[in-house]
Amino acid sequence: MSGFRDTKRFSRLRSVAVPVGASVIRAGVLCRAVPPPDRLSGLLCCPRLLRRTLGIACGLVLCWSLWTLMPVRADGSATLLTAQPTAVPEFRTIFDGRSLAGWNGDAKVFRVEEGAVVGGQLQQNIPHNFFLEFEQEFSDFELTLELKLVGKQTNAGIQLRSRRIPDHHEMIGYQADLGQEYWGCLYDESRRRRVLARPDPEALSRVLRPTDWNSCRILCQGRRIQYWINDFQTVDYHEEDASIEQTGKIALQIHGGPPGEAWYCHIRIRELKQL
Repeated sequence: MSGFRDTKRFSRLRSVAVPVGASVIRAGVLCRAVPPPDRLSGLLCCPRLLRRTLGIACGLVLCWSLWTLMPVRADGSATLLTAQPTAVPEFRTIFDGRSLAGWNGDAKVFRVEEGAVVGGQLQQNIPHNFFLEFEQEFSDFELTLELKLVGKQTNAGIQLRSRRIPDHHEMIGYQADLGQEYWGCLYDESRRRRVLARPDPEALSRVLRPTDWNSCRILCQGRRIQYWINDFQTVDYHEEDASIEQTGKIALQIHGGPPGEAWYCHIRIRELKQL
């Protein structure tokens, strides 16, 4: 019973617990009863008095329960128990805007300009596909970035859950495609070599800025991949082939072909709990 000797804690707690218990006590008090001649017999014979007595008893028990279970802060004040919110994974930046630290690729093709990763060139043709891959592997994640393409026939993409092909310049895996008639498509690079899903071109044309910056969001959860450009969802794809790997690297691509550049910046990712 040492708690009764902690008068500071009791006084703080009373300001919270008593109003809660009082509402229950009040329910009993409001039941008006005629005082019986005998207390015990009257209690048993008068339902309204019985309800009043039980209401007061329940209120006192509730006050006591709150007092014993309620946590106390360091300053002696009481606080009600509340459910703690589930922690939501935070985004982290994986491109610092100054260097290619953490990224692997051909330094003659990829560079940093004006706070963005730039792949490609405008002076001559690009001999083949080039990829700049991030060092870490991911399974379930949400990726956001901004991008723009420079050049009339430029094509590029963002590799997802992908891997380098040994002793080769190519990567294998899903690609969020960019450029030409492939804007907003999900392509299977070096594996099935085909478009897996594509957007409605007319709807996409209303939000797409082909020669300016566009926002991009990609969500990979389980066997589902979703893709947005400027908040317009272009793809909602579910992988039916259980043999297709769902873990791998993220990479930025500049496609082989005519002179062109792909610019990427504000690259952020957050890992999600696997489904």
